[in-house]
Amino acid sequence: MVRFVILGFLLLPIFEIALFIKVGQAIGLFPTLALVILAAVAGAMLLRHQGLAVLNQLRSNVNSGRMPARTVADAMMIGLAALFLVLPGFFSDAVAILLLLPPVRGWIYQGLASRVVVRTTSGGGTMERESPRVTPPGTIDLDKDDYEAR
Repeated sequence: MVRFVILGFLLLPIFEIALFIKVGQAIGLFPTLALVILAAVAGAMLLRHQGLAVLNQLRSNVNSGRMPARTVADAMMIGLAALFLVLPGFFSDAVAILLLLPPVRGWIYQGLASRVVVRTTSGGGTMERESPRVTPPGTIDLDKDDYEAR
């Protein structure tokens, strides 16, 4: 996994430079620079709007006593979008704008939430909540109180 991340960090700038050259050849230098600046300004405005909406949602979740897991995930994805907006380039801007769209964040959240095991602690004990397991037919499922170890 680490190899893919390192490879991505090496290939992303090369890909961005190649994309700059292709766009520059197609539309010219100044329109290309204008697009990069326009994308950064539009992304910053969208980031501000989405960031404030997520902060308000986080505040309301905490005040009502609900777990803000989805809101925290949204905040992290918006922070990642801000990082991509800081990087100059068309590809990173496109990824950032996608991360700023709530439906895309919802799709990513659903994909990640299905792989996460939530552990909560209360009263000194640990409780684990996992996805429900499917038991094959003919299996007798016993709780800890239903049998006694000898």
